[in-house]
Amino acid sequence: MSIPPQLSKFEMVLVELTGIFIVILSIVYIYYKYVIFNFWRKRGVFYVEPVVPTGNVTDFVTEKVQVGVLFQDAYMKYKDHRAFGMYTFFKPNLVIADFDLIRIVLTKEFKCFHDRGMYCNEKIDPLTGHLFLMPGKRWRNMRVKLTPTFTSGKIKRMFLILKECGEELAKHLKSKAEMRDSIEMKDTLTRYTTDVIMSTAFGIKSNCIEEPNNEYRIQGKKIFEVNSFWTAVAMFAPQIMEFFSIPITEQSVTNFYTKMFRENVEYRKAHNIVRHDFVDLLIQLMEKGYVDPEDDKIINESSTINKLTMTEATAQSFVFFAGGFETSAMTMTFALYELAQYQDIQDKVHKEIDKTLAKHGDLTYDAVNEMTYLHKVLNETLRKYPPVPVLNRICTEEIILSTTNISLPKETLITIPVLGIHRDPSIYPDPDNFDPERFNADKIAERHPYAYLPFGEGPRICIGLRFANLQIKVGLVSLLSKYKFKLNPRTPIPLTFNTKALVLVANSSVHLIIEPR
Repeated sequence: MSIPPQLSKFEMVLVELTGIFIVILSIVYIYYKYVIFNFWRKRGVFYVEPVVPTGNVTDFVTEKVQVGVLFQDAYMKYKDHRAFGMYTFFKPNLVIADFDLIRIVLTKEFKCFHDRGMYCNEKIDPLTGHLFLMPGKRWRNMRVKLTPTFTSGKIKRMFLILKECGEELAKHLKSKAEMRDSIEMKDTLTRYTTDVIMSTAFGIKSNCIEEPNNEYRIQGKKIFEVNSFWTAVAMFAPQIMEFFSIPITEQSVTNFYTKMFRENVEYRKAHNIVRHDFVDLLIQLMEKGYVDPEDDKIINESSTINKLTMTEATAQSFVFFAGGFETSAMTMTFALYELAQYQDIQDKVHKEIDKTLAKHGDLTYDAVNEMTYLHKVLNETLRKYPPVPVLNRICTEEIILSTTNISLPKETLITIPVLGIHRDPSIYPDPDNFDPERFNADKIAERHPYAYLPFGEGPRICIGLRFANLQIKVGLVSLLSKYKFKLNPRTPIPLTFNTKALVLVANSSVHLIIEPR
């Protein structure tokens, strides 16, 4: 029986297309292997052998490991090289493992490394036009404008909001404590931080502590519901998203936060409402181009030329929220998780809290700042669980990296493996052990200042670090002053990390047993 001619023709076309496809794949493979992946070899730089087409980030893209763990593993294997090459997709990436080189990148030669090289496109995705992602002059101008909003005086004015949210959290858990019940800390504390930052960043009482499934929590969760492939692309190859006009922020999230911020600003201006929060400061930047100083200094009127637009202000408010609620909640969760395992440390923190509150008669801004042991506990938590486990920079101009013979062309990616450094036993002996005494003054003096980077360093150090620390401490004091925490058998030791997330988030639930003091 003969084959129908039309079927034979179809098969011939299929064979031709298959052949063309194989040829294209072969060309791409050869180009990657012998052109793109030849970058570090040509420069005489030791590098980790890559694979086509993802380079050295295959395990992150396929959700096998969290990005911080991926670079931690590479750091531990190859740190003796001071700096070594990797490939993130089609881009060469220099991993810095030496502290003096880290200082050069983050501070000394900042003019050559001032950008993160991550996805930022206000036209495609308006909420990415914020301080964390902004490049070049736009970053510098925005940083100058926003720095006065995070002074100690301005943050102190927001303290009452934090205190009220802490009291609501403690009250909400009272019945659980009386029953000596188990609670899932990750979700509980995210609701607390959502309430704090919704109030300070948007001027809205979100009431997430009492209503765990309200719209504010739903939209907050959506911010971090990005699969690891797109996270990796936005982090290491943003040109792909730029070329195809792909936003990283879901449209419903953009619509929700843009509408919420605009309505809030318009309502405040119409009714002359002042709340001494972040929204007030952004309104000043929109109306005047500067934030009122805490003293009687005269502001140069020329600084009022560049006022913030509503879109720019919305993006700054959004990053304050997105960057603050998840990372702070997880830091609190990790702290309580460790304290539940080390009851002697928990008791020592509790004694300091009791003593300081008795001295001040109440929880005050000054009382929190006097709790030195609590500060060590927080530092050790951030050492073991840095919220941003890798720091990215990009060469903004060609440079030969000082004290090396490594020549870096413009656009070369730089990665600093923060999690790897923080878990390095040669710097922090027995790194998996939770020991706040690592942050005694004499121990800090023994270490290189760039061996501890939970908030980054240099001119691009996290602008909100003081607020974040205060928010975390107020939450911990509100709980530890009243309750004792023990580990629930359901909670794994050690914790693993969510492989989809850019920030460090526990992969499993963190159940702790809560009891009254």
